[in-house]
Amino acid sequence: MAIMLDADVIIYGEKGSFDFSAWLLAQGDEPIEVAAITVAELWHGVERATGASRIKRQRYIQALVAAVSVIPYGESTAYHHARIWAELQRAGKMVGFYDVIIAATAIERGSTLATFNIRHFAGIKGLKMIAPKLAPA
Repeated sequence: MAIMLDADVIIYGEKGSFDFSAWLLAQGDEPIEVAAITVAELWHGVERATGASRIKRQRYIQALVAAVSVIPYGESTAYHHARIWAELQRAGKMVGFYDVIIAATAIERGSTLATFNIRHFAGIKGLKMIAPKLAPA
């Protein structure tokens, strides 16, 4: 079963808040993937950055995207997205629109979402999650 990375895990790794490389190695042969919307979130951060920070972030994201599977948003994902969105709205527990897409992508694939924000995603039925250990880099 694959592990889908939430943007916060990638960003914490970039900032050195935890040892992302060691955590990835500890996952063994588990496939690592990201939802296409997560890639958009990460590139948005690059587009907002300036100077040396922009170049550093761009290289980090390029290396990451080259090393993992990027999962597209297709018709099946759209169905899961719509279902989760409606369930959350009915329950009055809506989360960010991009997060609903990330959850839908993980659920569609049977992947486990790696995130530091378990509570944020807790209301999404059927979503499997893990929280990486925050050991300093």
